[in-house]
Amino acid sequence: MTTPLYPAKPRPGDRVAVLSPSSGLPGLLPLPHELGLRRLRDDFGLKTVEYPTTRTMGSTPEARAADIHAAFADPDIKAVISSIGGDDQLTVLPHLDRDLLRAHPKPFFGYSDNTNLLLFLRNAGIVGYHGGSVMVELGRPGALNPLTEASLRAALFTSGEYELTPAVAFGDVNRPWEDPRTFESEPEMEPGGGWIWHNGDRAVEGIGWGGNLEIISWLLMADRAVLPADAYAGNVLFLETSEDMPRAEEVYWILRGMGERGLLRQFPALLMGRAKAWSFEKPLNARERERFRLQQREAVLRALGQYAPDTMVVFDVDLGHTDPQLVVPVGGRVRVDGPARRITVTY
Repeated sequence: MTTPLYPAKPRPGDRVAVLSPSSGLPGLLPLPHELGLRRLRDDFGLKTVEYPTTRTMGSTPEARAADIHAAFADPDIKAVISSIGGDDQLTVLPHLDRDLLRAHPKPFFGYSDNTNLLLFLRNAGIVGYHGGSVMVELGRPGALNPLTEASLRAALFTSGEYELTPAVAFGDVNRPWEDPRTFESEPEMEPGGGWIWHNGDRAVEGIGWGGNLEIISWLLMADRAVLPADAYAGNVLFLETSEDMPRAEEVYWILRGMGERGLLRQFPALLMGRAKAWSFEKPLNARERERFRLQQREAVLRALGQYAPDTMVVFDVDLGHTDPQLVVPVGGRVRVDGPARRITVTY
């Protein structure tokens, strides 16, 4: 594998691309998108540039790939930020020009379905950033979450080490984006509870690899953007689950498949994101949400017990679909210090 490179970072005043490599949801739900764009301009000092498919639902994979190529190839664009995720970015990957992206590396920010592009970039030798979508994190009702903003600013503008910190409070209950009243106040939060450590008796440092668990399962099924298992020896794995809220059994089955492939034992440490435990389709109450998270943690430990019993795990790291969100570099350095109970990433 090519040694990963960290693309140069933007500075206030620079132009950044806002793309929809998955769903063109900004065209249907403009309120959080416009709010996120405004914050990028007013709070972060960046000039936003949209592309033909940014607000287009149902655009073809070829058209979305063309927008990705255009954004990366444009020397005036200094970073690329996803509007939101989706469910079919897998179909965009065959249309991407690896050599073009490698020749014009840019910091790319996204998560969820954008795990596809992040791991594609990783295989092209480019460090990407898991986190920070326009509609969700930047378009958060009421105000940016301070923990999210601090991590996103550090990843977007600076280079070097950044220590992740547990959230004092978090939330995963949403309100409808169609309703303007949603954006008049911040979301409801509940106590964070801190990280949960397993096998935390050592320090591990390695390259970060991972993303959304469901998307990784699709990549494995399609045999795309996933290398032979031994290519990940010594890497730090990070995973999270989406608002689709896969059952604990499904989480175990996916991890079991990774174990049978020889993947799980390659990773001496795993950062497991706090499970998203509420959706409009599954509006669990507080007790049900806690049980959902517990069952997911148990499923992870069950799979690791079978395939990688020595792996160190940190549960409930805020790196996925819950609020706040910490940015994790894909292909960048991650240090997990069990005795000190610290996680440090290199942006």
